[in-house]
Amino acid sequence: MYFKRKIYNKLLLWKKESNGKSAVLIEGARRVGKSTTAEEFAKNEYDDYILLDFAREAKDLRQNFEDNIGDLDTFFRNLFIIKGKDLPRRKSVIIFDEVQLFPLARQAIKYLVADGRYDYIETGSLISIKKNVKNILIPSEEEKLKMYPMDFEEFLWAKGNTAAMPAIKAAFESGKPLGDAVHRKIMQLFREYIAVGGMPQAVASYVEGNSYSVIDRVKQNILALYEDDLKKYDNEENEKASLIFKTIPKQLSDHKMHFTFSEINANARYANYVESVEFVAEAMMGNLCVNVTNPDVLMELYADRSNFKLYMGDTGLLVSQMIREGEETEGIYRALIYDRLNSNLGMVFENVVAQMLCAAGKNLYFHEYRYIPKSGDKEKKYEIDFLLVKNKKICPVEVKSSGYSSHKSFDYFIEKYPIKVQDRYIIYTRDLKHSDGITYIPVYMTGLL
Repeated sequence: MYFKRKIYNKLLLWKKESNGKSAVLIEGARRVGKSTTAEEFAKNEYDDYILLDFAREAKDLRQNFEDNIGDLDTFFRNLFIIKGKDLPRRKSVIIFDEVQLFPLARQAIKYLVADGRYDYIETGSLISIKKNVKNILIPSEEEKLKMYPMDFEEFLWAKGNTAAMPAIKAAFESGKPLGDAVHRKIMQLFREYIAVGGMPQAVASYVEGNSYSVIDRVKQNILALYEDDLKKYDNEENEKASLIFKTIPKQLSDHKMHFTFSEINANARYANYVESVEFVAEAMMGNLCVNVTNPDVLMELYADRSNFKLYMGDTGLLVSQMIREGEETEGIYRALIYDRLNSNLGMVFENVVAQMLCAAGKNLYFHEYRYIPKSGDKEKKYEIDFLLVKNKKICPVEVKSSGYSSHKSFDYFIEKYPIKVQDRYIIYTRDLKHSDGITYIPVYMTGLL
C-alpha cells in the first residue's frame, strides 16, 4: 500500500533541477517507506525504470558491476539482458535499492551520472556508517534526502483526512484557537497517531481496520528487525548499540530524560559508547538531542555531546517498546487514545515532539542551567526542553504532557541570559492561546514551528 509522502515533492525538485547531473540518495531507518516511495516516483515520473534490490540480486548482476563499469556499453547491455528489459534514454530511472549492501554500486554512481543515459535513485539504511563506505570513493554527484517516519499530516492523509491540517495551519498562522470541539477531535486523532506511529506498515494495518493488538504485532516485528540489524553491527562492538537502543524507554522514563550510562552498566562511560550512540542516531533509529552550554544561535559551537537525550525515531515504536512485556495490549492502546492512561505520558509527548521537529528539518538541542531566584531561595537547576533558531534569534520550547501552563523555567531563562529571544512556546494538550508573552500551542502544531 502506497501512502502520499512529502519527500515526493523533494524528489520532483531534484529531478527538475538536477536534469541528470546528479543521483539522489534517500536515507532513512528500515521500513520508513524509502523503497516504496522511490518505486512509486519511478512509475509516475518516468517512461520506464529498473529496480535493483541489492538484498536480493544474484551474483551475475553484481559481477557486472565489478567487471564492466569501465565499459558502460557492455555494462548496460548485460544489465538489460539480466533484467529482461531495455530502457529509453533520458526518460528512465534506475533504482539502487538497499545500496549499502553493495557499496561498489554506490561508487559507480560517479561514472553512471557522467554517462548521462539515465537518472539514478538510491535508497539505503545505515548508509552513513563507516564500515559500509570505508573502501569506496563516495560520489560527489550524489544528493542526499533524509526520510523519516510519517508525520502527523501524512498520517491524516493516509486516513483520507485532508481537512484537519489546513485548519491547523490557518489557526497557527493567525494565532487564533480552533475552538473546543475541533480541538478535542484533532487531539483524539493525534493520540491515535502517537499510538500507531508513523511506520507505513503499522499505518496500513491501522487504515485496514485491524485491532491495536495486530498493529502492535506489526511494530514488534519492526523492532525485532532493528535489533537484528544492531546485532550485526554489535559483532564488532560487544552489543553496545543493542544495549543503547533497548534502554531508550527506561532512559526517557526518568523525569530528566538525560541518557545515563549507568543504566547500561555500572562501569559504562561516554567515551566507550560514543560510537554506538552515534550509530543509533545516524541509522535514524533514534533522535539525538544535545545539551548546549550557552544559548547562542550558533548552537553547535556550544554543544556538549556527553550530555544528551536519545529519543526513539518513531513514537509508535516507543509505545510498543514500553508495553512489550505487558498484557492487555488492546486495553492499553485504547486508554492511551482516550486519555485514560494513568501512567506519566511526559516521555511519550516529548518523544513525539522531538520526532516532529526532526521531520520538519530541525536539529535537536536543549539547555540546562542553574539559577538563584531573586527571592534568595537556594540555587535550582532548570531546563529548556528544546532550543530552536528563528530569524537569527533563540526560540525556547517547553513540552507539557497536560494542560499545565507553568513557565518558571522560561522566566528564569530570560532573566539569566540577556539575549534576543524570538518567540517562546509551550507545547501542551489544550487549544492555542497567548499569555504572559508566551504562545501556547497544542502538540499537533509542533511541526509548524
